[in-house]
Amino acid sequence: MRQFPQNFLFGASSSAYQIEGAIDADGKGRSIWDDFVLRKGAVRGGDRADVACDHYKRWETDLDLMAEIGLRAYRFSVSWPRVLPEGRGRVNRAGLDFYSRLVDGLLERGIKPVPTLFHWDLPANLQREGGGFTRRSIVPIFADYAAVVARALGDRVKTWITVNEPFEFACFGHLFGTHAPGIKNPLAYLPAIHHVLLAHGAAVDVLRAEVSGAAVGPALSWTPVHPATPTERDRAAARRAEAFMNGITFDPILKGAYPDIVENAFPLRPPARGGDLELISRPVDFVGVNYYSRERARANLLVPLIGADVSGKEPRELPETDDRTAMGWEVYHEGMTEILAALRDRYGNPPVYITEFGSAWNDSVEETPDGSRVRDECRVVYMKNQMDRMLEALEGGCDLRGCFVWSFTDNFEWAEGFSKRFGLVHVDFDSLERTVKESGRAYARLIKTRNIDDIVRKP
Repeated sequence: MRQFPQNFLFGASSSAYQIEGAIDADGKGRSIWDDFVLRKGAVRGGDRADVACDHYKRWETDLDLMAEIGLRAYRFSVSWPRVLPEGRGRVNRAGLDFYSRLVDGLLERGIKPVPTLFHWDLPANLQREGGGFTRRSIVPIFADYAAVVARALGDRVKTWITVNEPFEFACFGHLFGTHAPGIKNPLAYLPAIHHVLLAHGAAVDVLRAEVSGAAVGPALSWTPVHPATPTERDRAAARRAEAFMNGITFDPILKGAYPDIVENAFPLRPPARGGDLELISRPVDFVGVNYYSRERARANLLVPLIGADVSGKEPRELPETDDRTAMGWEVYHEGMTEILAALRDRYGNPPVYITEFGSAWNDSVEETPDGSRVRDECRVVYMKNQMDRMLEALEGGCDLRGCFVWSFTDNFEWAEGFSKRFGLVHVDFDSLERTVKESGRAYARLIKTRNIDDIVRKP
């Protein structure tokens, strides 16, 4: 019988903008996503997150469902504009009180709160008036925000995530323009990612100062990049893409330097100054890793920076199959093995949490005499295969401490709107009724017994 150790932490993740709704309730300010969704064609179907899952009002129901599943931890994000409506200065006490109640509710149910300070919902005012993360001036502003949240929650919260996926935020929001703030400019990408990394380092310092015994780390995406063909041109393209997609965040945080490929990308290189990398590489207590799929790189010197064609993790117009999720992403379980081995062998085996893993499928909802039932066997099998790799990594000496399924509920999936569902819990976006899916019940079995085979073993 193969079991996870007793101290392995089982959780689920979410983010504020994707679930809370209540975009102008109780003094909340606007975020860049509140503005971005108003652009014609920015979000599939014209969807908006004004209500989303209505978690702001239904948080107690959601916490009860977490307890029903047996979650040991819940990773959520704090909405910066809910706490600081203008991004700085005046504190919105009602916003802080919401997160205080949320933390208390989690602790009352025996669930560990793991807040993320920045999950992409930058206050709109900071983007409009100050250029957001394209400018260095954002870093001390973010540090001040981190201090406000730390002082409010730090007496009860000891595990903190600074920033979520700097690469995706910078790339899709500043290079491709498919996410907020909707900038499409190769010259904006590297400054944005560098300043998010600086903000991470500044937040580490703040949390160390404000929260006694704080455990702090980032949540970074890792997408393995393989050559499209065995040719040397494509192998070189894969190395460049790997550096600009993965090494660009992991190397400065864990090694104190950007990859050589990134440093030598003149004239497009991170705008680092003296002392920047020392701040970015402040010691962390763990690294959060978000993994979904791999990419293949094909040499194309016309592509800025990387000289390669890769799709990134943007959804593709491809049918869902056993080998491809509803997002159009390849099902590639070996990537989990590759990432954890690389962290062990190349980065000194730091403590790791898988802060996101999951899959979107076209779930089937059935009405039964006992109520709605959501069959999502594909997600159950996906989870089993991913967690098999995690257990193998543990057995191979990786310092893996826990995992968080993305996501707890179906939610607003950024540019895909409500069309893609990742949740352990189904949300009817008309009635807002919640239904625990088969995958949620499978996860509950695993949490209870820690036996990997119980994910697919029905009672």
